[in-house]
Amino acid sequence: MNNSTQNNTFHESRDSSMDIQLQKKSFLRRYRYPLLAGVAFTLFLLYVILSVSGGRKQRIDGEKITIAEVTEDHFLDYVDAEGVVQPILTIRLNTLEAGIVKEIVAEEGATLQRDDLILTLQNPELERVIEEEQEEWERQRILYQEKKVEMEQKSILLQQQALQARYELSRLEKDLYLGEEEFRMGVKSKAQLDVQREEFDYKTKSTLLQLEGLKQDSTATLLRRELMDKELERAGKNAAHARSRMDNLVVTATTGGQLSFLNVTPGQRVGQSENIGEIKVMDNFKINTQLSEYYIDRLTVGLPASVTYQGTRFPLRVSKVVPEVRDRQFRLDLVFTNDQPDNLRIGKSYRVQIELGQPETAMVMPRGDFFQHSGGQWIYKLNSKGDKAVKTPITIGRQNPVQYEILSGLEPGDRVVVNGYASFGNVDELIIK
Repeated sequence: MNNSTQNNTFHESRDSSMDIQLQKKSFLRRYRYPLLAGVAFTLFLLYVILSVSGGRKQRIDGEKITIAEVTEDHFLDYVDAEGVVQPILTIRLNTLEAGIVKEIVAEEGATLQRDDLILTLQNPELERVIEEEQEEWERQRILYQEKKVEMEQKSILLQQQALQARYELSRLEKDLYLGEEEFRMGVKSKAQLDVQREEFDYKTKSTLLQLEGLKQDSTATLLRRELMDKELERAGKNAAHARSRMDNLVVTATTGGQLSFLNVTPGQRVGQSENIGEIKVMDNFKINTQLSEYYIDRLTVGLPASVTYQGTRFPLRVSKVVPEVRDRQFRLDLVFTNDQPDNLRIGKSYRVQIELGQPETAMVMPRGDFFQHSGGQWIYKLNSKGDKAVKTPITIGRQNPVQYEILSGLEPGDRVVVNGYASFGNVDELIIK
């Protein structure tokens, strides 16, 4: 009884459950995850397309940017650089003689006049050389005096012999004249007269030879005396030069100025022609600066320049251009052409403006950080309302520290964004709030 009842109950419940219909799921619920993935991919694809096409926009605060107007104005091509004041001339101190520093008189930074004493040296070897030269000169001088006396004595002797020969010749001539008278009178024979004439002829020839010898000896004596004079003079010059070298042991200022540095200490040994210090001439000053190698072909001696200090402009000119390029820069000097600042000091810096040409009328705009981000190839130009700025290609020509020359892409009166590019990204259009 119980089993049949349970079977009936099981069949009834089964029949009733089979009578209930199952509810179907909707399309969105069934495919919601694939649809969401498709929408996300479509949005990503649109983002990529917009990024590639450059059509992105960005809202910016108008107070965080700088807007400037393109104008037609005078453009002065010049370069601005920092220059350092230097003396117009720097003289190096070199030792003329080697030696040991004995005493230092002048200190670094001292103002010197010409021939002021700076330091003294000592050189025992040089003193020995000077003594030897002096002794050699004294020896030459004494030897010269002795030879001079000998030559004078010889000359006197030859003159005496010539005088005696003339006297003998004169006497023989008189005897010959008397003999001829005696021969005519018959007192003297012809043989005696011939002997007397032969003696006179011999004495005449002998006297002429003596006179010729005296003449030649006088000439030789003069030549020997000239040679001896030159030797003595040369020895005297050597001695004087040796003595003058002692003066070179005293180092003095070759010109007036400031002793900028002195690189020696007492007891130090310095060599000949060694650089030991510098004197800076303080009568005038120059400004030394360095520029990029970009300007090296445009900078020439004589170009005008200026510095402005406390509202006053002081004109300069380029006096020297060093053509050597180091670290992509080269150096040049400028000198004042008229007045100069009263407080010029060596080492002080000034901003120097060097003109590269005459002012010309051109389309210009102020400098800004857009050049660093766009390379000067494009800029954001505002519309007439000033609420939008669109990326616009431009061509930039010359530039100076405050202006760019615009060759194409803009017109006078256009307004452009010149600063604030660090926060823009690479958008094509700015929406200005």
